[in-house]
Amino acid sequence: MILRGSLGEDATVAPGGERFDEVAAGAGVRIERIVSLAAASPPGHWYDQETDEWVLVVSGAARLEQEDPPGTIELAAGDWLVIPAGCRHRVAWTADGEPTVWIAVHYRA
Repeated sequence: MILRGSLGEDATVAPGGERFDEVAAGAGVRIERIVSLAAASPPGHWYDQETDEWVLVVSGAARLEQEDPPGTIELAAGDWLVIPAGCRHRVAWTADGEPTVWIAVHYRA
C-alpha cells in the first residue's frame, strides 16, 4: 500500500515545544518529521545517539551546538548535515516567527 502525507500537515506546536512524527521505518532506518517553534534543548542536555542522523531543515531556521569540538552550526531552510553516532549535540534555538520543520533520517553507517 502506498502511504501519502504532507510535511506541512498538522505542523502546529506550542511555542517552546517540539513535535516528533515517525514517517517511515524499517531495516535499520527511521525517518521522522520534527516541528519546533522557539525551542531549545534544556540547559545541560546533550543528545548522544547510537545511530548516525542526516537532518534537513525544510522551513524555518535553527542553531545547533556540538560539544567536541565546541562550536555552533546555523541552519536555514534547505541546509542539511550529518551528525555521526556519539556526537554530543543540542538545539540552541529554533525560529520563533514560524515553525521550523525538519526531516531526520536515523541510520547505522
